[in-house]
Order: sequence, then structure tokens, then C-alpha cells
Amino acid sequence: MTKNAEISSDNPIKEKVLTALQRVMKPLVRLALTQGINYQMLLETLKIVFVQVAEEEFKLSQREQTDSRISLLTGLHRKDVHRLRDLPESTQTTSLVTLGSQLVGLWISDADFVDAQGKPKPLARLASVGGNVSFDRLVARVSKDIRARPVLDEWLRIGVAYIDDQDRVCLNNEAFVPSEGFEEKLFFFQQNIHDHAAATAHNLMNLTPPMLERCVYYDSLTLEAISELKVLAENQGMTALKAVNARAIELQTESQNNADANQRFTYALYFYHVQKT
Repeated sequence: MTKNAEISSDNPIKEKVLTALQRVMKPLVRLALTQGINYQMLLETLKIVFVQVAEEEFKLSQREQTDSRISLLTGLHRKDVHRLRDLPESTQTTSLVTLGSQLVGLWISDADFVDAQGKPKPLARLASVGGNVSFDRLVARVSKDIRARPVLDEWLRIGVAYIDDQDRVCLNNEAFVPSEGFEEKLFFFQQNIHDHAAATAHNLMNLTPPMLERCVYYDSLTLEAISELKVLAENQGMTALKAVNARAIELQTESQNNADANQRFTYALYFYHVQKT
């Protein structure tokens, strides 16, 4: 009898969760294989995550978390637990990516930077030319510590912006989705997938209050129908994203210097289609 069969006979809910996780992990394993990440590499990463989650989220009140308890929770050998707990925390430079998403959020919502149709305006590169409606001032509105030129150079490199024939900076997309720049895409991959998975896991565990997590699913559609629905989803979805983004900027400004302003949120939109199997 296999281990999964033993789980199934005694814990049918665990077996259902394992089956769900198997499907969820398929695109992640596909990504891993395309990047030359094999099972042993991923297994070591999975061990690290098990130790981190047990360490951070399964503590007993008024009790120190020990290697033995983490070993009991995770099924990992105590020597592995001790080794992994001693690993230095990995660091990732995300400041420029985070700054970029804030800049785009401001550019697509602030009255100074959008036209009468609500589209992001082309911006003069320099404040000496465009004044308040310039890329210089856009960056200054978000950060006083970072100069506009390095941001623009990076955006031109990864395809977020381009320079038109009037030497104005133009936004390529209505959201910060780089056409190039693997590090930038990877940042949003981990941020978005983590938060979506966290919301669904929160609801599966019946935690309160429940998180917003909705979708529309249909099959037996033609590719032409999918194309039409994709355009509809993009248009309607961007309307909702822009509205939430604009209000979030207002509320963040109002919350400055508020000691209780310690919360973050993600509101996301995606559209996925594939041929039925």
C-alpha cells in the first residue's frame, strides 16, 4: 500500500488536498524544468519553506519554537531542521520594481498625468520642459531619493516605456508588465501567485473574515469566442483596477504618519485560456 493510499483511507480530506496541490504545482514544476531546476533542487527549497512556515505560523503561545517541534510538524529530520533554521535569510532587491509599480499606479490615475479619456499622458522627460507634467515630477512625487534618469533607463530597457518623436516618455502598458526583464517579471510572479494562493488557502481553512476570491469559468468555446471574452475582460478589468488603484493612492496619502497604517493588499486580474484535454 502506498503512502498516499494510507492517507486516503484514514484522512480523505488530506488526500483531496494533496490531489489539489498536485494540480496547482504543475505549472510551477513546468517553470522549474524550463529553468533547469530539477527535483533535488526543488526538494531543498520545499524543505526550507516547510521550516519557515512551521517556524513563523505554528508557534505555541508562551513557548519557544524548537527544532524537535518543527521536526514533528514537518516530518523533516531534526538535523535538517537545525541546518535550515541556521541559513541566512535570502535578500532580494525589489526597490526599483516596487517603485515602478507605484509610478505606474500614479501615472494611470492622477489627474495631472491622465488625459480627458483617462489615458496616461505622454510626459516630457525633464521638469524644465514639462513642469509638473513631466517624468521628472512623476518620479519625485513617489520618491525624493531616486533620480528619474535611472528609472527611465531601466524602463526603456525592459519595455515599460518608450520615447516618442517629440522626446516624450510614453507608457507602453496600462499596468506594470515588462516586455523584457526577467527579474522584474519574477518579482510580480512571486508576489501575485503568493497572494492569490494565500487568499484561497485562507478561505479553505475557514479563517475569518473570508478573502475576496472569485472567478468565471466556461469551456466548449471557440478560439474566436475566447478572443472576444479576453478583450471584454481586459477592458472591464482595467476599469476596476484603475478605480481601486486611484482610491488606494488617496487613502495611502491620507494614512501617512499614521501608526496604524501597517496593512497591505493585492487586488489582481488575470485571464487564462487553453485547449481542453
